[in-house]
Amino acid sequence: MNKKDITVNKLKSLGEIILEDVEKNSVPAIKVPSRGTSNIVYDEDKRYYVLGDRYGRRSLGNVKQISKIAQMVYVANFCKDLVRRGKTATLREMYYVSEGWDVEFGDQQESNIVGEDLEVTLGMTREDLGLMPEEDGASVYGNITIQDDDVEINALKAGKSGYTISPTIDEVQFVDHDVKRVIAVETMGMFHRMVQEDAYNKFDTLIVGLKGQAARATRRFLKRVNEELKLPVYIMNDGDPWGFHIAMVIISGSAKLAHVNHQLATPDAKFIGVTASDIINYDLPTDPLKDIDVLRLKELSKDPRYRDEAWQMEIKKMLKIGKKAEQQSFSKYGLEYVVDTYLPEKLEQME
Repeated sequence: MNKKDITVNKLKSLGEIILEDVEKNSVPAIKVPSRGTSNIVYDEDKRYYVLGDRYGRRSLGNVKQISKIAQMVYVANFCKDLVRRGKTATLREMYYVSEGWDVEFGDQQESNIVGEDLEVTLGMTREDLGLMPEEDGASVYGNITIQDDDVEINALKAGKSGYTISPTIDEVQFVDHDVKRVIAVETMGMFHRMVQEDAYNKFDTLIVGLKGQAARATRRFLKRVNEELKLPVYIMNDGDPWGFHIAMVIISGSAKLAHVNHQLATPDAKFIGVTASDIINYDLPTDPLKDIDVLRLKELSKDPRYRDEAWQMEIKKMLKIGKKAEQQSFSKYGLEYVVDTYLPEKLEQME
């Protein structure tokens, strides 16, 4: 049975559960895994957040839950139609399509949450269900050839902006590659700097421009190249708590997506910098930490994903110096410095 048939059958099973209860003269109910904070657990062995074993029960016998079940059934039926026809829809499109349904959503956030309820209930990703986010995936530049439907694309020949990761990245096949590692950078400014300075050749690397917080498709791409192609993944972000967080979501996933972290997290990925130590060692231009930065750093220090001694040291050091730095701050020493000096030194330390 192919993935499409599996998805359709799982979606149909939601309605069959309700029908079976009706035939038994029982009040129809659906079990939905709890996504409350008390049911989100950091798994030390897997090195990412997972859902615990608690479930909620949505019953048509509870007046307050009738609309919730109706919303889930409508969304499931919409997704079943998408998958059967080989189509996709953005979350925004689904929200507007729902305007013609006999159930209502207060706003798009409410319909998004129902989509997440559906994926956690069925044990499938929203992308499997045909639902796509609005944001693009990252840009990839380097010598890798992928096949998307019947088209082969080499990311080294797709223009200076590279190949844009598809939201349906699981349907993409890796045909060939000639690289030894992957370097993901937070900003497109750094992505283009690395392309211009021939970093893909100097380091035998794929360059991935994250565009800020990495989209789900980007995280899935990084996990796939790490596991399927055995390529080490390195992350270079701004030297501030937000850059730390962007890196950690790639490495250990997020609490919000605990139900799909097994498909998104890349626990063996490594954070190159910019670290607090880099700020000191390279005498980088800085900005003072704001109150919100300090608060966020203190939150990170208590987060189980940052228990590692190296992370704790960098967080404490940043709090001590009271400064942060952008990844472009290496330009103080010339545009080429980050590729000619910083990255070679850091990669040598880490490899």
